[in-house]
Amino acid sequence: MQPIVDVRNLSYRHPDGSQALDHISLQLAEGESLVVFGPNGSGKTTLLLHLNGTLQGTGEIRIADVLLNKQTIPDVRRRVGIVFQDADEQLFMPTVLDDTMFGPLNLGWSNKQAEEKAILALQEVGIADHLLHKPPFHLSAGEKRRVALAGVLAMEPQILLLDEPTTSLDPPGQKILLDVLRSLPQSKIIATHDINFARALSARAVFLQDGRLVADGEVDEIIQRFGWNLYY
Repeated sequence: MQPIVDVRNLSYRHPDGSQALDHISLQLAEGESLVVFGPNGSGKTTLLLHLNGTLQGTGEIRIADVLLNKQTIPDVRRRVGIVFQDADEQLFMPTVLDDTMFGPLNLGWSNKQAEEKAILALQEVGIADHLLHKPPFHLSAGEKRRVALAGVLAMEPQILLLDEPTTSLDPPGQKILLDVLRSLPQSKIIATHDINFARALSARAVFLQDGRLVADGEVDEIIQRFGWNLYY
C-alpha cells in the first residue's frame, strides 16, 4: 500500500549554515500515528515544517502521492494540517468561531460553508457552544489547544502534525486532548517529549538526534533504548 507520507533523503541547513536535517527517510501509513522523539534541537519541528512546505530542503517528500514542490504547496497544505506548540501563534481573530472559520474562508468556501465546517470541527474537539463567540485569549490552555486543532480540522486535512501538543496542559487537559486525537481518523505525526502521551496514542516512534533519524520501532523499545524514561 502506498504510504500517505513518504520522505526520502530529506536534508536542510539553517540560514546560518548549520545542518538541521541530515538525509531523513521515513514513511507513514494511512490512518497511522507516529511519534517523533528526540532532544531539543534535534530537528523535530524542522521536520514537521517540511511536511507542509513551510520549509523546503533537498530530497523528496510525497504527500498522498503528490510530490511536494513550489507548484503543489497549496494542494499539500490542504491535505496537511499543523498544530503548533504555542496555540497563541494560531489564534488571532476576535472570537473562537472567527478563528476556526479563517482557514475554510481562505480556501474559498462561502461564509455559510465556513461557519458550518467550523462549528462541526469545534464540536469534534469538545468546545461548547457558549465559547464560540468568546475571545480566544480568555480560554484555558487546553481550550486554546483544542480551538487551534479545530481550526486545522475545519479545513478537512488528511494528515495532522502536532508539535509538543501537551505543553502547558494539566493532566485533565491532556486527557481531553488525548481522547479527541484518538477519535480522529486522520494520519498523525506527533513530536513530543511526553512518553505517556506517546504510549497512549501510538505504537510506533522514531528518534531524531543531531538532525538524523537514528531509530524507528515500537514506542517502548525506543523509550528504553534511548533512556527516554525518567524512571528506571
